[in-house]
Amino acid sequence: MRFFAALLIFLAACATAPEGPPGGQPEPAPPAPPPTAEPAPPPISRSENVAVAGLMESARTDAAAGKLSTAAASIERALRIEPRNPRLWQELARVRLQQAQFAQAENMAARSNSYAGSDNTLRAENWRLIAQTREARGDADGAQAARDSAEKLTR
Repeated sequence: MRFFAALLIFLAACATAPEGPPGGQPEPAPPAPPPTAEPAPPPISRSENVAVAGLMESARTDAAAGKLSTAAASIERALRIEPRNPRLWQELARVRLQQAQFAQAENMAARSNSYAGSDNTLRAENWRLIAQTREARGDADGAQAARDSAEKLTR
């Protein structure tokens, strides 16, 4: 019991507030940073993730150079960071369309639509992608239905 009492007193002594600087004077505030000519950039929001933006830029460059598998890999990496980003799904759908992977391209565009919310412009673009995939597979009626869906969103 004495051990616990001694331990309690010892711990209580360790828990005191730290003392200020000698002489009882408060510490001076650190100097303000010098003013800059440019305003600070806005904080990065979820949709403006720097890593995702870099991966998207890399994917677009690779796709333009014809490196479609590398472009798809970059977009897939970005999707691991932001799996609900509808623009990433749309970009992957575009790459899959260029790779002639029409069923995957249609699925990716549909998934983009599921995350697009009220962004009718994005949703209409996805329906146009779906129309292209259906045309490529010989489904003229399905392609027309997809174009009609895109048209409804742009009115």
